[in-house]
Amino acid sequence: MNTNVADLLTTAAAQEPDKIALSEAATGRTVTWGELDDLANRIAHGLSSAGMVAGYRVMIVTTNRIEFVATYLGVLRARMIAVPVNPRSATGELVRTLADSGARMVVADASTITMVRAAVTGLAEALESFGSEAGVNPRLVCIGTTLEPGERSFDQLIADHSAPVPVPDDPEAIAVLLYTSGTSGRPRAAMLSHRALVANIEQAASVRPAMIKGTDVVLGVLPLFHVYGLNAVLGQVVRQKARMVLVDGFDPEGSLDIIEDEAVSVVPAAPAVFAYWMQVPTLEDRLGPVRLVLSGSAPLAPEVTAAFKERTGIEIQQGYGLTEAAPIVTSTLIGDHPGGSVGGALPGIAIRLVDEAGRPPENEDAGEIHLSGDNLFSGYWPDGADGPDAQGWWATGDVGYLDAGGNLFLVDRLKELVIVSGFNVYPSEVEDVINELDEVAQAAVIGAEDDLTGEAVVAYVKPSPSASLETIESVVREHCADRLARFKQPTVIHIVEEIPMTYTGKIQKGRLRATERRRALGLLE
Repeated sequence: MNTNVADLLTTAAAQEPDKIALSEAATGRTVTWGELDDLANRIAHGLSSAGMVAGYRVMIVTTNRIEFVATYLGVLRARMIAVPVNPRSATGELVRTLADSGARMVVADASTITMVRAAVTGLAEALESFGSEAGVNPRLVCIGTTLEPGERSFDQLIADHSAPVPVPDDPEAIAVLLYTSGTSGRPRAAMLSHRALVANIEQAASVRPAMIKGTDVVLGVLPLFHVYGLNAVLGQVVRQKARMVLVDGFDPEGSLDIIEDEAVSVVPAAPAVFAYWMQVPTLEDRLGPVRLVLSGSAPLAPEVTAAFKERTGIEIQQGYGLTEAAPIVTSTLIGDHPGGSVGGALPGIAIRLVDEAGRPPENEDAGEIHLSGDNLFSGYWPDGADGPDAQGWWATGDVGYLDAGGNLFLVDRLKELVIVSGFNVYPSEVEDVINELDEVAQAAVIGAEDDLTGEAVVAYVKPSPSASLETIESVVREHCADRLARFKQPTVIHIVEEIPMTYTGKIQKGRLRATERRRALGLLE
């Protein structure tokens, strides 16, 4: 029985050693299942030879490329913990993640090495804000770039042909730390065990019709640092021994060219992709090889799915998932789903709804979504806080309702999470960054509907008395650009005299959202 995603790689290499596993759209490089298995073995041994042991964290800060996949699988094979990070993170974000995770090694490529070096240099300044494990000085492994003193190359890491050091299997051991806002709002790492990853891969593999088959060519445009690309897509590719075309970044025309050139048959995408594609005049002529389109990570408006199907003849299959569920919970491939739903629960996953009193809601009323299943995470790093309860149930913070057929309909989010192109942005994190400025007296951040990205980050800023009204917006934008990843930066900044507050001193974000809705309707200038 497979207890590790790397075990699935072993099986693929044994059964299809000469079949192409991965190809890079930008470079044309390819690797077979046999070659990928050997590369993962070399990485596992190289890590062990470098003094890394089971449980140590290895941060991966690269674009979608063969080395990312090999490093991830090698780390899991060595029973260490992978920490995939957005390669477009701001330096300050990476410093916080390094300190929080206590990563002992960082793998970077030419596109990220400058930022990674700066973050490692700046780590000492953040030590006072984190726990005792934050004092680790991580070593750097560089892909395709000139080394600096103390660094090693990826080629040096994989130079040894020896087999990896055997490590006892423990399905409950943590395999991956994935940083997410969680239900508390502060970005922190969900601890996904080997058991959780493999369980969700098997749950998804049991869905009929199959999401991914061995004969499929899968578009790998979703970022591998995100759980959707990492386990929902890559995990299925390894499980089914399909082929994945790795793409670094989404371009509407370029992605359609890749689909045609590589005969891509399965397209997993974030909702924002479809809004961009609908602007391409020849869209309906460019998707000839595609048999299945999957959308996840954020809700997709019914009118978008209807318009896409009318133009292309392809129905977008949706799902509901969370990082903490590794990630897939439901799929419209299950059962006869009605419009507007995100489908039924995958086999092995149970859903219940709970009202404000902790009881099941009456009839088909909405309630908070609670989940149970082997795919659930083990709580948040480092102590397992806020994980599933003693009975195995976990409260998602999302609100929905179930119809008689078990189809889930999402209604709202209890938390104030903003989802930009499928990526989580928590307002408090953005507010904290804006409030660092002396020119700012107060800031409030909300999400607003956006045709291309699903939601956009909108900031309301009250200047301090000493601030210049002519420059305050540019000052805020420049500061956010330095401190936050691009998708977290405010798209719109409103400079206001006052931010509405309740009598208890809380920001009235409901009023701000209402203002944005009125502005979207043209009722405000």
